Amino acid sequence: MRTITFSQAVNEAIAEELRRDPTVFLWGEDVAEAGTPFKVLSGLVEEFGPERIIDTPISEPGFVGMAVGAALTGTRPIVDLMFGDFLFLVMDQLCNQAAKQSYMSGGKLKVPMVLRTNLGATRRSAAQHSQSLQALVAHIPGLKVALPSSPREAKGLLKSAVRDDNPVVIFEDKLMYQAKGPVPEPEEEELIPFGQANRLQEGEDLSLVATSSMVQVAEEAAEGLRAEGYSADVIDVRTLVPLDEDTILASVRKTGRVIVLDEGHQSYGATAEIASRIADKAFYHLDAPVTRFGAWDVPVPFSPALEDQTVPDVARTVERALQLIRGEVARA
Repeated sequence: MRTITFSQAVNEAIAEELRRDPTVFLWGEDVAEAGTPFKVLSGLVEEFGPERIIDTPISEPGFVGMAVGAALTGTRPIVDLMFGDFLFLVMDQLCNQAAKQSYMSGGKLKVPMVLRTNLGATRRSAAQHSQSLQALVAHIPGLKVALPSSPREAKGLLKSAVRDDNPVVIFEDKLMYQAKGPVPEPEEEELIPFGQANRLQEGEDLSLVATSSMVQVAEEAAEGLRAEGYSADVIDVRTLVPLDEDTILASVRKTGRVIVLDEGHQSYGATAEIASRIADKAFYHLDAPVTRFGAWDVPVPFSPALEDQTVPDVARTVERALQLIRGEVARA
């Protein structure tokens, strides 16, 4: 193991897949010379050239549609969508074309395409560049959806995504690009399989089931609970589609209490789906109502003071957890 940043892990995963498979290429806005606004892809064009690291015009529907066609004809495109908010521009190409080709062709056609994008508020980017829209695409059959929570997850999930024969949308938290963590050496290749959640901490009093950036919130909240004399299971969901129900349900059946955390809007979102499955399949093991903690159902404010209030944080997670454990929340 060595310690590298989330950004380096993404860059390394793409480089390794480009070297391994000549059918892999990457395109998007400002991906070559600029290396994206977040500099995640810096250096790739120098090694692989402008034929495989391709700057596109500012036309998201155009280059995502072209990637679908390229995938259908035998290549494995990685599409860089500069901000997750731009998903609204490519929903037909992604959800009507990429997601449905295998079904509509009786399995004869494949779309092995990866759409890399990001999520996350508190970067002071205002309402149109701060959304977390993972539930939007998780709703569409035929798409896989991954949410890495650390450099190791970022590399392992991305490599698995590139090799998958289905279209995959992978969301990276834009605030985590400089976060550091342990990642296996390149010669010790690690692919993290989809549909396999990760139990990060063991506990007895509560389960904290989290996605992406909320995994760090959950881990810090577990430390806060430990100071109060309680322990928590911390589950990193890793992939919304496919979802590892078994790991989540086993944790909830053990602890009897759960908070589901996700940075997407709380209504009709990822927290609702996971909570529903827990209620359906672990109801008789629950000692308290299933609790959800997502972002406020408002456009993300530009004001820092307001923006910070709209997404789950450690202090409020600990407060809700203590209420559940102590029976201070009314039963639904």
